Amino acid sequence: MKQIYLIGLLFSCFLCSSQIVTIPDANFKAKLLESDQFIGIAKDLSGQYFKIDQNNDGNIQVSEALQVSYLHLPFSNISNLTGILSFTNLNYLNCSGNNLTNLTINQLISMNELDCSGNQISSLNVSQLVNLTILKCSFNQITTLNLNSLTDLEEVYCSGNLLNSLSLSNCINLQRIDCENNSLTTINLSGLNNLIRLNIYNNQLTSLNFNNLSNLKYVSCNNNQLSSLTAINTNSLIDLNCNSNLLTSLDLTGLSNLYSLECNSNLLETITLEGCISLYSFLCSNNNLTSLNLNSCFNLYSVYMQNNEISSLFIKNGSYQPVLQFSGNSLQYICCDENELADLSYINDAYPNVQINTYCSFVPGGTYYTIQGNSKIDLNNNGCDSNDLPFYDLKINRLQNSNLVGVYITDQENNYSIPVQSGNHTLTPQLENPSYFTVSPPSTTISFPSSTSPYTQNFCITSNGIKNDLEITIIPIEVARPGFDTHYKIIYKNKGNQVANGSLNFNFDETLMDLVSSNPVNIGSATNSLNWNYNNLNPFETREIDLVFNINSPMEIPAVNSDDILHYTATIVGSTDETPNDNIFTLNQIVVNSYDPNDKTCLEGTTITPSMVGQYVHYVIRFENTGTFTAQNIVVADVIDTAKFDIGTLISQHSSHNFYTRINGNKVEFIFENINLPFDDANNDGYVAFKIKTKSTLVLGNTFSNSASIYFDYNFPIVTDPATTTVAALDNQDFDFGNYLTLYPNPTKDILHFKVMNKIEVKSIKLYNILGQILMTVTNASTKSSIDVSGLTAGSYFVEVYTDKGISRSKFIKQ
Repeated sequence: MKQIYLIGLLFSCFLCSSQIVTIPDANFKAKLLESDQFIGIAKDLSGQYFKIDQNNDGNIQVSEALQVSYLHLPFSNISNLTGILSFTNLNYLNCSGNNLTNLTINQLISMNELDCSGNQISSLNVSQLVNLTILKCSFNQITTLNLNSLTDLEEVYCSGNLLNSLSLSNCINLQRIDCENNSLTTINLSGLNNLIRLNIYNNQLTSLNFNNLSNLKYVSCNNNQLSSLTAINTNSLIDLNCNSNLLTSLDLTGLSNLYSLECNSNLLETITLEGCISLYSFLCSNNNLTSLNLNSCFNLYSVYMQNNEISSLFIKNGSYQPVLQFSGNSLQYICCDENELADLSYINDAYPNVQINTYCSFVPGGTYYTIQGNSKIDLNNNGCDSNDLPFYDLKINRLQNSNLVGVYITDQENNYSIPVQSGNHTLTPQLENPSYFTVSPPSTTISFPSSTSPYTQNFCITSNGIKNDLEITIIPIEVARPGFDTHYKIIYKNKGNQVANGSLNFNFDETLMDLVSSNPVNIGSATNSLNWNYNNLNPFETREIDLVFNINSPMEIPAVNSDDILHYTATIVGSTDETPNDNIFTLNQIVVNSYDPNDKTCLEGTTITPSMVGQYVHYVIRFENTGTFTAQNIVVADVIDTAKFDIGTLISQHSSHNFYTRINGNKVEFIFENINLPFDDANNDGYVAFKIKTKSTLVLGNTFSNSASIYFDYNFPIVTDPATTTVAALDNQDFDFGNYLTLYPNPTKDILHFKVMNKIEVKSIKLYNILGQILMTVTNASTKSSIDVSGLTAGSYFVEVYTDKGISRSKFIKQ
């Protein structure tokens, strides 16, 4: 009996080993039989190419199929893979490019890679292939694909099907999805944290969310119907193509590794690229953008933005863009790096009205560092600390590699902040009167990036000896118009190194105007004169007096008309002054009927005498926001004619709002950053005042002229009419003064009398100092026989009379 059982067992094993796999498709069977070690069709369990039909019987036994781990059967004209389930150890199958209409392989659980692309398969079930890592089923007719159970799946290629559903929810190891050219309307990518590449173009997606996919690098989702695309915290993204969708906005903030972006042919109205510091190639043509900000794209090389509605382009990013295509836009403003200004001037050929400047920000484009600090005066000589007073208007020269690259003047809060790029930067304070003070440190050198940014460097100023030095200026805040109120400021400053006390006097012609208000209130007044005292004026402290006058109308007596000149004189008295010339200031203001609210005025008037050459002249630049929006930033730019002016002497004096001054070469910029100037008529005005010395080489008959460009945010600048001043002697006399008039007493202490000796009608009288500055004007002088000169300091002066016989003058001495 035992012999019979043994024979039965051996017979069963023989039947199993000799069982033939049924393979009805002749091409499939022929391909299997074709395999050998020299043809790359099949591999054995050890991964070596081999011959499947080991017994050469022209069939495939089950035992032979079990030895196969790899089948490569592409483009073999196979229509039926019946028999494939006998290859249970198969981990790789490529049956692409055949004629298959269905594929049943769900029991081949050892399968790692399946490629069935290029067939006619309409349904594919791989739910049990839990070891599958790569699935390629592109170019079939599959409508749904559920891969939820394939947790080991790393790559899926399903392009060119009829897919309207793709389920990937548990594919946590998925790294690549190629699913272009389908009919997908939605796709859920949440949880696919290992995804690196996503190709899903030419579908019908309306929204796409790949937020928090921290490993995603490449996305092609062009030619869909996307109206929403979000990529928050997708910080590894390198390449994004979302051309030809329906996007109206795109926010890619913080994608610091994004290198290439294509978003052509959408409906984009806004795009945000803040923090896209690696962006190199940007294509965004055929959209509805009105503004494009690429300032944070530090690596940008090429920009294609044709056929938008862009009026403002911001490319101040520290990078040079040699490829910049912008045709078919409405460019009005371009903000770029300083070193690109000249290179981009060609744009004016296509857009003659486009404004190109750097004023969209006030720091360099790209990576920059900051040097900041303040300056204080150490009056108690114990070192500067928080209790010491500020030292205002400190001028700081910045040298880079021993070359002067900029000059900065502290703002009205006594602070400075200088943005710089990498390199060695030397800061050296520059004083108007360097003999008055000692600065510590006298200079300092900071290197970036080795130094920490922001780098704080304060300057401590101590007195050097005893120096009393005051100055006074009159600033016309508004133009003078007949019948209207006009506003003036008397600005007085202690330029010395000692605390000052004293008095101020302001002379005006009260017959031509009425005082409306004075703040502070004057302590005393006389005919044509106002007086104030001041106390404890600290070194480099500036104070002001606000005055408002109502100017006579043409209907009043005496009348004031357009082109009349109003003369004002302000005097400050203190201790014996080092530079007494600036203790007196004369303003000669021309009366106007209509005026430009943005203008520039030389406060010395249209002429100076030769004795004033080489001395300071004073300018005020007024501006007004006449637009319909608040002006966030205003820059007053002034190109100085260095043949006529010594730019090294320029000092900003006063302004309506906080500002700082930046000088580069012969270009001066008064920067009102975040001024937020309103547009309502009561609050939309501002001004800045400065002084600068003329060149000492100017001679009689020379003129010097200066205008300013006023930038309101990103608008085209308003260029003021030039303020032109001529070096001229006092007018020639029309007759001999002594033949008609006598001055007495001469010298005089207070009252200067004049006597008419021959028939002559005196219409008006002017008093000049020896510098040719008008100090006083007397109108309707035919009724006058004396002038009160008690307010003048001791010295020599000129009297100029305007008569029916012409003009003449004489000299007198004030004791």
